[in-house]
Amino acid sequence: MVGGLLLEKTATFAATRSEGSLRSLAVMVRFLAMTANGLNDLNNPLTTSMLKPRVRFAPSPTGALHIGGVRTALYNYLFAKQHGGTFILRIEDTDQNRFVPGAEAYIIETLKWVGLLPDEGVAFGGDAGPYRQSDRKDIYQRYARELVERGHAYYAFDTPDALDARRQSEENFTYNYLTRSSLTNGLTLSPSEAQARVAAGEPCVVRLLVEPGQAIHVRDLVRGDVVFQSSELDDKVLLKADGMPTYHLANIVDDYLMRITHVIRGEEWLPSTAHHVLLYRGFGWEDTMPQFAHLPLILKPFGNGKLSKRDGAKFGIPVFPLEWNGATPDEHFSGFRDTGFLPEAVINFLALLGWHPGGEQEIFSLSELIEAFSIEHISKGGARFDYEKAKWFNQKYIQAADNAALATHIRPLAAAKGYATSDDFLAKVAALMKERVTFLPDFVEEGYYLFEPVRHYDDETLQKKWNAGLTPIFEELTARLATFEPFESGDLEGVVKNFISEKGLKPGDVLPLLRLAFAGTMKGPAVFDMAAALGRAETVERLRRFLAHAASFHAVGV
Repeated sequence: MVGGLLLEKTATFAATRSEGSLRSLAVMVRFLAMTANGLNDLNNPLTTSMLKPRVRFAPSPTGALHIGGVRTALYNYLFAKQHGGTFILRIEDTDQNRFVPGAEAYIIETLKWVGLLPDEGVAFGGDAGPYRQSDRKDIYQRYARELVERGHAYYAFDTPDALDARRQSEENFTYNYLTRSSLTNGLTLSPSEAQARVAAGEPCVVRLLVEPGQAIHVRDLVRGDVVFQSSELDDKVLLKADGMPTYHLANIVDDYLMRITHVIRGEEWLPSTAHHVLLYRGFGWEDTMPQFAHLPLILKPFGNGKLSKRDGAKFGIPVFPLEWNGATPDEHFSGFRDTGFLPEAVINFLALLGWHPGGEQEIFSLSELIEAFSIEHISKGGARFDYEKAKWFNQKYIQAADNAALATHIRPLAAAKGYATSDDFLAKVAALMKERVTFLPDFVEEGYYLFEPVRHYDDETLQKKWNAGLTPIFEELTARLATFEPFESGDLEGVVKNFISEKGLKPGDVLPLLRLAFAGTMKGPAVFDMAAALGRAETVERLRRFLAHAASFHAVGV
């Protein structure tokens, strides 16, 4: 009995899912095997966990990818990798009016920068493509016709002018079960007339037929059972007059054909899910409908509302992963990368922006996130975008980073300022500065004195510490250092402190002035570490330059 049921259901699946593959059939066979064992509810996490999940990150190339989109990609990636599944990049570009050149490349570059490499997708290949929706136009048209034939959608011939007139004459006009009988569509025309109009090429759209009186349940893995009333839904346009699908049709068809098991996306898509459930039912695909998990909003750092792209300029913070240069100055946005964040820090920050496994641990490597991640620990409430916390993460990751690795990040920053340096020197700079910086550019900006002569001295400190009697002492010290070997931090500390003792001075009489000579400020790395990194020639030159400044400073009686 069970074997016959399996064969019958498998044959039906293979016949109806024409765009699938043998791999699709294998997935269904596994599902039917679970059915035979009483595990026939794909909304049951236990059932789906027995399959290797296939998830997708499906952004639209309408401009710079918001940082919230990166979090969505991250959660999809973590879930897929934890369960040995597949992470797919799909580009949803059906709205050609909003398409922005360069946006697709920006999305791909972002994923590469943060280390979330898709297993399949645009620019990554795979056997379920094409993965760009504009390349799948014929597929959507075929499924739109099928839905009409099944009686769950209809052609609508209303002109834009006619619909505008209704909207002007009726407040809150909605194309739904209450109004469609008074409009020009396949429900008010005879079947032959509707088909004749379509055959003649008359402009029309395909709309979803939403029947009233249904309670549509969505079992969301984050929010539990969410119920929508079909009487409150409109008859969504599925296929536009230009032959392009809307998000709703393309999303469902693609998720089905690409064998998506879990849809993990932002909370803003939750209201659309009711229409999507109806589409799965209309196509007869409800048994293979993916599980849904709608992520909480990312909130503004201050005030109310979700974080928007304009908040970056408003609060002086990045809200995009990478810098974006749009067509106008208003469309220029800074990003986390050009601000000076390490990608690992961004990933750690975003992971905890709406999810936490519990406990005190805050620093997670990507592999640790994969191991710890669970949808059950995603919060329902919005997550506040705490930029100070993001900076804290970046500091921690910079401090923990290998000096040679940091040198690779510092190198282009140094080159941009015209500093010609070796990798060995940059690693020394990393060691000296990484406990003192927040962003990568700080290495060459706050630590500029490691690359070029001191620009300005802290004359307030100089006034307190310097007197004319120190001139011959510093001249003698300079001469001694000019021939001292080995020129290493520990050895330098020993010879200088012995010199101070010989002269009957205290460390506080000399060391602050050495710091001024090397860095121009009382802040910065340890004095002898700086001298060792600068080398003998530069150390001696800075002492001489400092003596000249001190002499002129004292001469004018400051």
